[in-house]
Amino acid sequence: MATPLPARSIIDTHTHTHFSDGAGTFEANVAAASAAGCRVLVATDHLTLPATLDPTSEVCVAERDLPAHRTAFEAARDAHPELEVIYGFECDWYEGCEKNIPAWSAGAQVRLGSVHWLGTPEAGDWIDNDEDLSIWAALGPDEVWRRYVETWCRACACPLFNTMAHPDLAMRFANEGYAPTIDLAPLWDEMACCAHDLGVRVELSTAGLRKSVRDYYPAQGLLERFCHAEVPLTVGSDAHTPADICWGIARAYDHAARIGYRSIEVPRADGSWEAMAIV
Repeated sequence: MATPLPARSIIDTHTHTHFSDGAGTFEANVAAASAAGCRVLVATDHLTLPATLDPTSEVCVAERDLPAHRTAFEAARDAHPELEVIYGFECDWYEGCEKNIPAWSAGAQVRLGSVHWLGTPEAGDWIDNDEDLSIWAALGPDEVWRRYVETWCRACACPLFNTMAHPDLAMRFANEGYAPTIDLAPLWDEMACCAHDLGVRVELSTAGLRKSVRDYYPAQGLLERFCHAEVPLTVGSDAHTPADICWGIARAYDHAARIGYRSIEVPRADGSWEAMAIV
């Protein structure tokens, strides 16, 4: 087993490179993490997607690039023995993903589950596409939220995921004209119940603070429900540039502690997970 981590060690469990929709290399990300005093960094590029979702591999690692992706990861990991660097992917949930994920993510120790697409596997169902808000205009934010929560709960049931990333991603455009008008409390209650009953972890992400959301994912009300339901928590930056690696992690610990969390869950390079104190 790995040596237990000191309390409040800097851990970033959600990061991207240019192989998917990020801008940096593995080497630049790992170097940035090392400079930030990070102890565990998880590489989580968007896993390969079917052509119906991402026909040009715009946001995911193209299948043909998976060998080069693994080689580049290993080179950066081996160049920085001062920190644990773990191979993983952010895996989108969609109908039929369970047969694709194991084949495309061979060797991954961490698989973040996420919901970016709703309904049928078509590009127009992508809910956080800055360049195409057609699904929001067509359905309206209330219906997007209802469908998002239904899909999210189905994703929680997928046994392949270690953690559910940015749980309330449907909040992405709330400050850009697409705020829900319904009371979200019943939907949040449903999410907390699903996470508890299915035994999944959820992520506290600092990414929303860097966007127009201007808040954590998940929002405080949802995080409170996860805490009350005793749903374990991971913390990540969802960095898409080296400059955002480990961004806001220490403040996220403080935020989680104010809600009531006393520890977060951390993956280790030997394949284990441990609870690390944040208070």
